[in-house]
Amino acid sequence: MTAYAIAHLRNVTPNAEIVEYLERIDATLAPYGGTFVVHGDLPEVLEGEFPGNLVAIAFPGLEEARAWYRSPAYQEILPLRTRNADGDTILVQGVGPEHLATDVLAGLPVEAAR
Repeated sequence: MTAYAIAHLRNVTPNAEIVEYLERIDATLAPYGGTFVVHGDLPEVLEGEFPGNLVAIAFPGLEEARAWYRSPAYQEILPLRTRNADGDTILVQGVGPEHLATDVLAGLPVEAAR
């Protein structure tokens, strides 16, 4: 099942380190099947606040996403970003096309499902 690495980046300082990070990240993704699905776009905020940019990278599964993030190649370039941007990064499992909103109820206690 597709998994995603999602970053919410704020206060990015465009400089030589960020350029180097961008020039090198694609090579770190390739061995793990990672591809950008959203990259740096300013989201259209419909509810609440969302300052900054969003990046989403798709992987074949959570194991590949974890392996990419922990890889020596990515860990080597990670400080280039973290020194020049504030942000949060998460990994999340996707759902298939047959998923229904009510499918999440199966994991809830019976009283919460009513």
